[in-house]
Amino acid sequence: MKNRMYLVTGAAGLLGSNITKQLIEAGEEVRALVLEGDPAVKHVPNQAEVMFGDITDNVSLERFFTTENREVIVIHCASIVTVVDEYSKKVYDVNVNGTRNVIEMCRKHQVKKLVYISSTSAIPELPGNQIIRETDHFSPEGIIGFYGQTKAEATQIVLDAVRQYQLDASIVFPTGICGPNDFANGPVSSFIKDYVDGKMPAGIEGYFNAVDVRDLAKGCISCAEKGRMGEGYIMGNQLVTMREMFDLLSDISGCKNVKLILPIGIGRMMGKLCDLMGKITGKPGRMTSFAVYNLARNNNFSYEKAAKELGYRVRPFADTIRDEMVWMRDEKMISWEGELIRI
Repeated sequence: MKNRMYLVTGAAGLLGSNITKQLIEAGEEVRALVLEGDPAVKHVPNQAEVMFGDITDNVSLERFFTTENREVIVIHCASIVTVVDEYSKKVYDVNVNGTRNVIEMCRKHQVKKLVYISSTSAIPELPGNQIIRETDHFSPEGIIGFYGQTKAEATQIVLDAVRQYQLDASIVFPTGICGPNDFANGPVSSFIKDYVDGKMPAGIEGYFNAVDVRDLAKGCISCAEKGRMGEGYIMGNQLVTMREMFDLLSDISGCKNVKLILPIGIGRMMGKLCDLMGKITGKPGRMTSFAVYNLARNNNFSYEKAAKELGYRVRPFADTIRDEMVWMRDEKMISWEGELIRI
């Protein structure tokens, strides 16, 4: 029997549950941290030891980190993702202070390895279409979007712990995350649903970079095994334009294609209107100014380092979207009942 235990925070989320599943399948022992009352706990594999707690609460974290003579590896996935570009105490407490708490527990309990799941949103954007690679210094200044700012601050806290306390920590920077089993109905799943339901008469000019959660989970586990102390690893996939995305969805599903792609300038005006409506109704829409920014920004992230050092590999984006659509159809998340076409 292995004398090793993986501790996974945010284990009920899309990435955390996939990491937990892959670890269990590999014969590893996993303890999963889940928020009390989170209905998504049902998506955590039964073989994992589920503990309810909150990374902002050191009492519950103490229980989570307490093991008996085990070699402990921590994969810290827990965070709050937001497309609203406004300060939120809750988001800051979870993303920044929660990460600080996890680091303190790692030091106190002398864990063997910490893998922190950051975001490419934390990496300073380069002009034009220049290739964006890993960097070793992070600051909220110059980062667009409150979410990215919190991830930048938390990432620097991790790196400071490496330098000050010799904490063996590595960092993963995912791009957007997509793929099957997205029960939270994330951005790509929402996009697919609107497309299939015929609620998307037009698109907005731009492009994005999204990684299959299954490939990302495997990459995070590889980082726990092979990641160098104090190093970061971007994990993404290919660049996909909005035109390519619509063509792909049409080719896979046979549904009517969306022909109209609006200029990014119109998209920005729509984003401002969406922001205003969100403030009036208290319910932020999907096409916020920050969402439009993410389509217009430089998303040319290189995962060359992860491929070289960790053996990170990605499947074709078309396969991911097809699998996601099959899963959404089977889960009755999309109303369309046709046969998907393999391309």
